Amino acid sequence: MSNQPLRIIFAGTPEFAARHLQALVDSKHQILAVYSQPDRPAGRGRKLTASPVKQLAVANNIDVQQPLSLKDPEAQAHLAAYKADIMIVVAYGLLLPEAVLNTPRLGCINVHASLLPRWRGAAPIQRALLAGDKETGVTIMQMEAGLDTGPILLKQTIAITATDTSASLHDKLATCGSSSLVEALQQITSLTAETQDDSQANYANKLTKDEGFIDWQTPAPAISRQVRGLNPWPVAYTDFGEQRLRIWLAEARESSLSEHTNKQAGAVIGYSKQGIHVACGEGELLITQLQWPGGKAVAGAQLKNLQQKLPIGSVLGAAK
Repeated sequence: MSNQPLRIIFAGTPEFAARHLQALVDSKHQILAVYSQPDRPAGRGRKLTASPVKQLAVANNIDVQQPLSLKDPEAQAHLAAYKADIMIVVAYGLLLPEAVLNTPRLGCINVHASLLPRWRGAAPIQRALLAGDKETGVTIMQMEAGLDTGPILLKQTIAITATDTSASLHDKLATCGSSSLVEALQQITSLTAETQDDSQANYANKLTKDEGFIDWQTPAPAISRQVRGLNPWPVAYTDFGEQRLRIWLAEARESSLSEHTNKQAGAVIGYSKQGIHVACGEGELLITQLQWPGGKAVAGAQLKNLQQKLPIGSVLGAAK
C-alpha cells in the first residue's frame, strides 16, 4: 500500500474522463497537468468549445496542454519536464508513442470501460449492450504500444440490467471507474499485472448512424438491445412512409398483444398504458419512448396520442 501522494499527469477528453479527473482532484494526489483534445466546434453556432476535462481542469487551476499530437519531440520534452510519477489516460483520443509511455517513473495506466480483453477499442459500453452481455465493468491497465492490450492491474465488475441504456451504463461505469482508479493508485507499487488472453478479445468498433436502422424481422430481444445500446447516440430508428421515427426506449415481450390480426414483422399490433406494441420476427417490441419528426420524445401512456398518425395495423419500415 502506497501512502505517498503521486505526481500525476492526466489525459482525457469527454465527460467520462472528467468524472475520473474529479476523483483525482478530490484525492491526496498532485495533478501536475491535464492533457486534453483541442477545443472543437459544438452546438448550433459551431462555437469552439473546451472538452469537459479541460473545463474541469481550468476550474481547478490545473495546467492544461492540448497538443495535436504527442509524436512531436517538442511535445514529448514538455511532458517529460513535469517529472510525473505516473500518467493516467481515460478516453483521451490520442495515441501515446512509446517515448511517452516510458516517460513517467511508473509508466502510464489506462481506465477502460470493459472487462478486458472482452471489448477493446472505441465503443466498449455500447458493444457490450448490443451483444447482450450480462455484465461489464472497468479495467485498470498498464499501457503498452498495442490498442488496449496491456497487462491488467485491477478489474471491477458490474451487472448489466434489462433496462440499461448506454447512457445509464456510462454513468455507472464512470462511478465504478473513478473509485477503482483511486484504489489502484493506493496499491500501484504492489499490484500484480495479469497478461491479457488475446484469444478472448473483440474489437469495439465506433458506432455509425446506419446501425440505428431497425430490421423488424429480427427477434425482439435483439431490437431491444439495439435501442438501448444506441441511446443516446445515434438512436435507433424506423421509417413510416416518409417519416423517420426515433425510438429511444423499448422492451422485448414474448407474448403478443392481439388487438389486430396483422402480425407481420413491423406491424403495430396495439397500444397500452406502457406504450406501442410492434410485432417482430420473434416476439414483440414494446416501444416506451418514441420521437416523431419535428416533435419531442413521447413516453408511456402519452404514446396513445400518436394512434391517429400511427394506427393499429400500420407497418413500420414499409410504405403507408
